[in-house]
Order: sequence, then C-alpha cells, then structure tokens
Amino acid sequence: MRSGEMAKMTQLIDNEVFQAYATYTTIILLKMMLMSLITAYFRITRKAFANPEDTASFGKGESAKKYLRTDPDVERVRRGHLNDLENIVPFLGIGLLYALSGPELSTALLHFRIFTGARIVHTFAYLIPLPQPGRGLSWAVGYAVTISMAYKVLKTSLYL
Repeated sequence: MRSGEMAKMTQLIDNEVFQAYATYTTIILLKMMLMSLITAYFRITRKAFANPEDTASFGKGESAKKYLRTDPDVERVRRGHLNDLENIVPFLGIGLLYALSGPELSTALLHFRIFTGARIVHTFAYLIPLPQPGRGLSWAVGYAVTISMAYKVLKTSLYL
C-alpha cells in the first residue's frame, strides 16, 4: 500500500461519521447473530429440528424422526431473523455509502441510532410477541431511515 493510500485509510478511520457507522453496524450485526443462537435455543428446547443428523442424540430411525418437525416458536424466531436479513443488509450497504457522502455527524447519528433502535424493538416485538402495530411500526421506522439515507446518497451523487 502506498503512503497516499494509507493516509486516505487513516482519514476514513478517523472520520467520526464512519466511526459511528462502524459502531452501530457492529451492534445490529451482533443482534442479528444473536438471532441464530435464539433459533438454536428454541430448536433444542422444543426438540424441533430440520435435519436428520440433528436428531441423533434422541435415538435412531423412527424414534428420531418425530423430532424432524416444524415448531411455531422456532418458525417465529426464524421469520424474525429473515426479516433482519432483509432489512439490515440494505442498511449496511446504503449506510456505508451514506457515511462516505459527508453527512453532518448529528444527522448521521440520528439515522444510525433510530435504525438500530427500531431493529431492536422489532426483535422484541417478534419474540415476545407484542401486539401490532408495534412490530410493523418498528419495521417501517427502520425502513424509512434506510430510504432517507439512500435519498441523501442519490441527491449528493455527481452522476445524477
């Protein structure tokens, strides 16, 4: 890496908006990883597995087959995790572009914090479950934040 490239990387790492993006991205990615552990917990406690090899500790053959099943609690967690994938992945890409587009730190923090909070509320709304419109509103708030960042990126683009 040439010294000029290294200087640019140092500038990026020292950029407060990028640091905020990195912080909140880490929080929501850890939250999303937690959903995998919660899914495993529900699979084990509900004895509801998707693969035959996962039932080996419960016996062989027909006695193990009864554990190859779906469970409403496991499926609820899986839907919450899928919703994370559908919403956090776009935030990661658009949020990075947004962070690099030169927003004010206070505005960027507002976007990142609202999105992170909305995803955490959405997870609780899915897992408890909370009555609607709680889950729907938390989804909509997070989605609107990502759209807002995308608008800013497109608005500041030199190619439009």
